Amino acid sequence: MVPYFSRTYGNASSVHSFGRESKQALEESRARIAYAIGAEPGELFFTSGGTESDNLAILGCSQQVRGRAAVLTSRSEHHAVLEPCRFLAEGGGEVIFLPVDAEGVVNLDSLRKAVAKKPVLVSIMHSNNETGAISPLEEIGKIAHSEGCLVHSDAVQSLGKLPLDVRALELDLASLSAHKVYGPKGIGALYVRRGTPLAPIIRGGGQERGLRPGTENVPLAVGFAEAVRLATENRDTEYARLSALRDGLELRLREAFPELLVNGAGARRLPHVLNVSFDSRRMPLEGDMLVMNMDLEGVALTSGSACTSGSLQPSHVLLALGRDEQTAKATLRFSFGRANTEEDVDYVADAVKRVIAKMRAQKAS
Repeated sequence: MVPYFSRTYGNASSVHSFGRESKQALEESRARIAYAIGAEPGELFFTSGGTESDNLAILGCSQQVRGRAAVLTSRSEHHAVLEPCRFLAEGGGEVIFLPVDAEGVVNLDSLRKAVAKKPVLVSIMHSNNETGAISPLEEIGKIAHSEGCLVHSDAVQSLGKLPLDVRALELDLASLSAHKVYGPKGIGALYVRRGTPLAPIIRGGGQERGLRPGTENVPLAVGFAEAVRLATENRDTEYARLSALRDGLELRLREAFPELLVNGAGARRLPHVLNVSFDSRRMPLEGDMLVMNMDLEGVALTSGSACTSGSLQPSHVLLALGRDEQTAKATLRFSFGRANTEEDVDYVADAVKRVIAKMRAQKAS
């Protein structure tokens, strides 16, 4: 990225040589990311991140087709999907919020019944950011398309972790973000299948073919593309390594705490996410103190999404799975990365034991 902050600094929308050089780097980056997800370069639009991509997909589609239910989504989606859906509902649009099962996955029979209302858009995330549960997108796409619905997926967590082919998954739109694959923060993309009706939600110039106006951020686009390349090249190796770390920590914690609830354990899961709750009926714990004490042990984690970790509210995802509020608050979400090792698993498992013992002792006194 460094040369594009300094030497190759032209505006990619300018026609002079400096601009053309930046434009070339921008389009090469677009093509590399598109190739990684099985799309054409012209189907990829750069945004500021996953949240903007989700909003563009949901609000942009709902503006294009009127007289039908606007959106069908699930109750366990990321807030970047739920909030624009609620915005539509507050404005009089019809939004269908489907429940999920105990593993956090949409029931396909319920989906079949719901799409009979012919919503404009079905938006179901590929893999959940809190539990790691993976949705059967190919089946969801076929069901939705059979009723003429467009299909969008927040695929932010899946990029670089799972095979992601937008054609095979029956997707019309997909949201991506660079920072989930060690790219720069502040840039993402929206895949839009050619021919999909979509209106811009930001008005301005003609950048990104008029769908997402604003001066293109070339250095971040270059970093995004390189991060995707590295993540894709190492995906299979990392999948196996991260799965082993996740399973190792899960085993250690289950052995230490028989009352532990592993959220999404019965579903296919992302390799790097482990989400566990302490059952309030058997082992009541204060959730905020649990996370705080883990931080004091030098372990960086959350009780839910990082986007809502500053909130004292229980995770809406865990509530959708059927957890009670106290159990949902007493949750630890572990997320493994490239730097983590088996030694880290040992340290974290021991740290959890120390924290729980300390909290039990404090409560007893």
